[in-house]
Amino acid sequence: MADTELSVPGTLPAVIGVHGARHNNLRDVDVDVPLWRIVAVVGVSGSGKTSLAMGTLYAEGMHRFLEGLSTYSRRRLTQAQRPDVDRIDHLPAALALRQRPPIPGPRSTVGTMSEVLNVLRLMMSRLGSHLCPNGHRVAPSIATQGMEISCPVCGARFEHPSAESFAFNSYGACPACQGLGVRSEVDVATLVPDPDKTIAEGAVLPWNSGGRRLSMYAAGELGVRLDVPYRSLTDHERDIVLHGEPVRQQVTLHSGRNARTVQLSVNYDNAVAAVERSLRSDNERTRRLVQRFLVNRVCSVCHGTRLRPEALASQLGGRNLAEISALTLDELRGFAAGLPAGLSAELSRLTTGLLAELNGRLTPLLDVGLAYLTLDRAGASLSTGERQRIELTSTVRASTTGMLYVLDEPSVGLHPSNVAGLRKTLTALAGNGNSVVVVEHEREIIRAADWVIEIGPAAGRNGGTVIAEGTPGQLEGDPRSVIGPFLAGAAAVTRDRPARPGPGGQITIEVGDLYNLHDLTAAFPVGQLTALAGPSGAGKTALILDSLIPAARAQLGGTALPGHVRRLDLAGIRQVIQVDATPIGQNARSTPATYCGAFDQIRRVFAESGYARRRRWKPGHFSFNTREGQCPTCRGLGHIDLDVQYLPDITVECPTCHGARFNDATLAVRVDGLTIADVLGLTVDDALEQFAERASVAAALRSVSEVGLGYLRLGEPTPSLSGGESQRLRIASRLRASQRGALYVFDEPSTGLHPLDVATLAGVFDRLLAAGATIIVIDHDLDLLAAADHLIDIGPGGGPDGGHILATGTPEDIARAPGSATGPWLAEHLGLPEARQPDVLSHG
Repeated sequence: MADTELSVPGTLPAVIGVHGARHNNLRDVDVDVPLWRIVAVVGVSGSGKTSLAMGTLYAEGMHRFLEGLSTYSRRRLTQAQRPDVDRIDHLPAALALRQRPPIPGPRSTVGTMSEVLNVLRLMMSRLGSHLCPNGHRVAPSIATQGMEISCPVCGARFEHPSAESFAFNSYGACPACQGLGVRSEVDVATLVPDPDKTIAEGAVLPWNSGGRRLSMYAAGELGVRLDVPYRSLTDHERDIVLHGEPVRQQVTLHSGRNARTVQLSVNYDNAVAAVERSLRSDNERTRRLVQRFLVNRVCSVCHGTRLRPEALASQLGGRNLAEISALTLDELRGFAAGLPAGLSAELSRLTTGLLAELNGRLTPLLDVGLAYLTLDRAGASLSTGERQRIELTSTVRASTTGMLYVLDEPSVGLHPSNVAGLRKTLTALAGNGNSVVVVEHEREIIRAADWVIEIGPAAGRNGGTVIAEGTPGQLEGDPRSVIGPFLAGAAAVTRDRPARPGPGGQITIEVGDLYNLHDLTAAFPVGQLTALAGPSGAGKTALILDSLIPAARAQLGGTALPGHVRRLDLAGIRQVIQVDATPIGQNARSTPATYCGAFDQIRRVFAESGYARRRRWKPGHFSFNTREGQCPTCRGLGHIDLDVQYLPDITVECPTCHGARFNDATLAVRVDGLTIADVLGLTVDDALEQFAERASVAAALRSVSEVGLGYLRLGEPTPSLSGGESQRLRIASRLRASQRGALYVFDEPSTGLHPLDVATLAGVFDRLLAAGATIIVIDHDLDLLAAADHLIDIGPGGGPDGGHILATGTPEDIARAPGSATGPWLAEHLGLPEARQPDVLSHG
């Protein structure tokens, strides 16, 4: 159609009009969000930016989309509550990409999550060569595209394998492991943990419970000595214990009190069979007790491919589906490009169409830096950033128009070298005629936005308003903007920090073979902050989370190191604390006051009041989790969820306690003029002032305030806290403890943090280090990397191209190190002469 034939209506809306948004801490926010553009929503942690983007725009947009479905369909969907907002005009249907996608199940792989495997299965079915029943290989042709294939060699006719024939979650699954690639098997080494014991003393653990002891006596009748240490048994005796045949055996039992003897006929279960029988029990406790004897091993039938032999017999380009799935995505692109040369010309149209479909799925994955992944990589083994980017590419590939995409921290886990690919992806979304709202702190992503909306000025009740909006350039010079100076190049963490020499010594680990780590030795100075940097998939998680942490816990617990860890020297470390940013608690019963321990002390204060002492009330009476103290209507939650069938549940304030959570008798008690419900309504800082004279309460609250969370209300639900807030609350709970010999490990602690929050986090690290702790962080934030005492740069790429330590030393050392993957960006951030000039991507 020519451009002049049908013009675009000039009445199309240009903005989403939000009026009176009050979700969480938003204070009657009125804001226009530009349509068909990339809009960044920024602000300090807890300011309300996620409440605007996810809690208001996405929640209402999704609700309007669901309204178009039938009542029957809506009753089968979990629906979020509608946001508290007066009106939203011109809101498109919305899709969201959350900051922390759920961890996939055991049947998920990179291939299934990205849907690349769906295309490959179809290509294997239509373009692959298949074996006839007599073992002849039949090449693909137009003649083989029907329901049935006739072998040109022997004439045998057989059914054409469909795409489902190559699905390990369907017809193509290995019958032994049901498509999981691994099987739970009894680990014989766990059955007799102490071989110095005799069998009579309980050496064989599966025989020590209930009627299983009869198998012990049966073993004695079969010739096994029960009164000698297990290690002294002959190989034949041990074989009877572990693998003996299930025979029926007469045993004689002697009663110690009256010298009576009883003869029983016993079905002998060897130790392995006893565990397997317990696993088939209907009793959940019995099944749970024997889990300790199990180990997951690669399936011995399919060798981890998940596929049945018939599915592995077909080939595409000389490889079966398992071999193709083992290629990296980058290698897969090259493999696919060479396929047409080996296929007949009559299939060119089919080949071209399928290859276009495959490349359409591969290209977005490569653009966001996932070229190192293989299709057979288990989904559960992916990092948060990798899972999020796979979800992001799925939305880009959909090629929709007119949608609202709300992305929560899409830069999670991205090395600076991967940010350009993410910007390209966001540009493609907006270029398709969609509206993209990004909650983000990564300055390169914010600079790439068309429009920025800043929520603030601070967190909690001191936030929830729009303090600045405009283009990134306009915010750089806006005096009201908090992010503006950082967009203009200001550093979040001071760069003239004093050097920390530490007490000396270093943690040393030597890894044999794990993923892309081979014969790797790494050292971490004790008493200092060590940061690991490098591209996604370089091996940082494998080194720290999959090697150092489990090895340290094993050594401290007196058990064997993981098989891939050759050596570990903890240099005096006595405890390992892993701190993450996952939500704290499951519901409103978990609050900052309960988590930090302050509520226990506050309840004691109320129990010591004259009113409570006269009634002999104990501290438990002032808990919203006990029957004595809680409101009988809402049972201490402060609200009631109303089920309205096909509509989303509606949460309303409890009509009895009006949100106070306690019963009237408990609310009659006052301390310094406040009820227990009034206290839960205070912020941490206000409560510190209120209870300044009560040392036990103040001590618990002070650590929360010192990590920058003084704005939190004591009674707000912890599951609603942002990732950064959850992380700092976890740290606060440990600040009062001794840090000598403590190793803290943080995985992406800058996730969800504004530059000012990064500075606060660096201050918290300083406190831990000053108290004697050792800290290791995995991160990409340049402010945090620049604040480290010691840096380890791993790379140079991801997957097979990673796994090497490229440089170690101070941030300045890394910035100047030739060949460092992080050095060029760190040099630019530190203002060193080797600084790299970033590429500028344009978008519409």
